[in-house]
Amino acid sequence: MESRMIRVLAALLALSLIAAACGDDDPIESSTAAAADTAEDDVAEDAMDEPGTIVDVAVANGSFTTLVAAVQAAGLVETLSGDGPFTVFAPTDDAFAALLDDLGITAEELLADTDLLTAVLTYHVIAGEVPASTVVTMDGQSAATVNGAEVTITVNGDAVQVNDANVIIVDVAASNGIIHVIDSVLLPPS
Repeated sequence: MESRMIRVLAALLALSLIAAACGDDDPIESSTAAAADTAEDDVAEDAMDEPGTIVDVAVANGSFTTLVAAVQAAGLVETLSGDGPFTVFAPTDDAFAALLDDLGITAEELLADTDLLTAVLTYHVIAGEVPASTVVTMDGQSAATVNGAEVTITVNGDAVQVNDANVIIVDVAASNGIIHVIDSVLLPPS
């Protein structure tokens, strides 16, 4: 998606440069061309303001490189780019680093075990959109994940946990759902 957007912007830039090089001294045509350029810029800017899919948002953020690599390795990009809606509890790169240290494995070893990876990743996804305003009303309740196992929500004042993971950022919008950032990786029950 990002490379497609760059190509579109590059093409628009090239067309603008060609139009400028072939400029006309007619002020009416020049102002019409300028208005068209402004309209194209507004459309391109509006397109960039709209959130992408959950995967697009995770890629663009830059704090989820391990999560994105895991989603790719597990073959879940298409699923998490689908219509949804989904709620994703997204562990940061630091959360994955801590998990790898705890398990005594490398990222490459984790990414190579696609069955485990798929089980872990789908344990971070709930079918449907569950915003923070709903999550905070779920103290002590369980929610079914796409994995089939359940996570437990705990609310203590302003602090919310999903199992033992702290929710550190809420309601990151995506076109096909919502992301809540967590500080550790959720491991499904064995």
